[in-house]
Amino acid sequence: MLDSAITEQLQSVFSKLEGTVDFVYEPSKHADQATLLEFLNDVAATSPKLNVREGKGSESSAPRFHLEHNGQPNGISFTGLPSGHEFTSFILAILNSDGKGKLPDEQIIARIKRIKGPIHLRTFISLTCENCPDVVQALNLMALLHPNFKHEMIDGAYTQDEITTLGVQGVPSVAAGELLIHSGRITLIDLITKLEEHFGTEEGESDAPRVLDLGEYDVAVIGGGPAGASAAIYSVRKGLKTVLIAEKMGGQVQETKGIENMISVPYTEGLHLTAKLNEHIGAYPVKVLEHRRVANIDKEDPSLINLEGGEHLRAKQIIVATGAKWRHLNIPGEKEYIGRGVAFCAHCDGPFYKDKKVAVVGGGNSGVEAAIDLSAIATEVVLFEYNDTLKADTVLVEKLKSIPNAKIVTNAQTRQVVGDGAKVSGLVYTDRKSGKEETLSTDGVFVQIGLLPNSQFVKGVVEMNNYGEIVVDAKGHTSVANIYAAGDVTTVPFKQIVIAMGEGAKVALTAFEDRMYQSAQAQAATATV
Repeated sequence: MLDSAITEQLQSVFSKLEGTVDFVYEPSKHADQATLLEFLNDVAATSPKLNVREGKGSESSAPRFHLEHNGQPNGISFTGLPSGHEFTSFILAILNSDGKGKLPDEQIIARIKRIKGPIHLRTFISLTCENCPDVVQALNLMALLHPNFKHEMIDGAYTQDEITTLGVQGVPSVAAGELLIHSGRITLIDLITKLEEHFGTEEGESDAPRVLDLGEYDVAVIGGGPAGASAAIYSVRKGLKTVLIAEKMGGQVQETKGIENMISVPYTEGLHLTAKLNEHIGAYPVKVLEHRRVANIDKEDPSLINLEGGEHLRAKQIIVATGAKWRHLNIPGEKEYIGRGVAFCAHCDGPFYKDKKVAVVGGGNSGVEAAIDLSAIATEVVLFEYNDTLKADTVLVEKLKSIPNAKIVTNAQTRQVVGDGAKVSGLVYTDRKSGKEETLSTDGVFVQIGLLPNSQFVKGVVEMNNYGEIVVDAKGHTSVANIYAAGDVTTVPFKQIVIAMGEGAKVALTAFEDRMYQSAQAQAATATV
């Protein structure tokens, strides 16, 4: 089942294992059980530290297994074959079980351990979903770190009855018992927050003390995407004590499939580029605080950075490189039906709408491309655009117009996503020319209306334009001394990876130049006195 190249890679990866990891499968008469066993045995054959054995439980209706480390269950289980995009989740679960791989710092671990148990979560996934592994891997990691936490990845193809009962219409979907508590892409920091709110916390239960003051730095870079990585590397190379604060390394790049315009790199992918950014940062003494979100920069003392969760730190210079995120419609029903008919990724959630009617909101390249992709799955696709013409490239527009089951509605202002409480049934919009309100009967709404700058935490601190972009000059200065900004969060035109990298480097050099100038001024003043 595994080709020779993958087998060779796994042999290298698993050569670092110290403890044993068992794949304990449940007996089952399901037709795919033999495939599961072949898969598990192929993986186990790559290391003497890996074993496959049958469990003593009752017969399972689907192929299912759990992991044990040194003979003890570690809270991680899989229903279905963790292949496709979930193959990486399986491999990471093995490595993390043995304490290998990238783990959160001790303060994040302590926060995870403080969530009240017992916790038993199930994540419903599709093997074609590119967003699902992020959630599966985060919850698997939490299961390993928390003493009373279980997590099960479930391939929805094997549990159609449960999917119907829970009302799942998008992946990944996370359930606690019979309650669906989350659907869609989410970061580790947001998952922790959501679980804290749902289960509560127990102060003092963690082995690690809660440290709130994270220290003082010369430069604090906020954001782990191309601009932030570049700024951090250029800063630390100047001999400055540098900290990088990020919700997730890679930022929006992680969600980018193919990248063909990185000069000197004909083709790469977002996850690969993110790994390279991490590798490059790791070559320098940059203090990385991942899985953190900045609450605010103090207006009265701009050197003070407050993080969500109560942590704080100080920096003489701050570089904001937080990028942007997908923009929501912010209309009634949108938030309520996310995962139940409202989606943001046509590639991930499109298969749920086979032979159904869908709507796409947004006439730019992303919206038109999504409509084209969905037309091959759905019976009907209706694309809505607020203006009187589509903004997408002409070649894409012409392609969409040539598709028989696709329709374009312009001058449409979306008003409300409607449903029956369990799933979406329609989209209400207003014809901006006639003023007449219409309702489209649809099974799903895909939102594709562009990006929103991640600048909320500096609102009222630095100058921003009407779009929420931080206003910067040619060198990356903001309206506040010693606060700089770079990349997609700024007014710099053309939101491209290569531009963000350049802007990050430029701003770091600007900050160093200012530091040298300020130092020279201080020395001159001292000499004069």
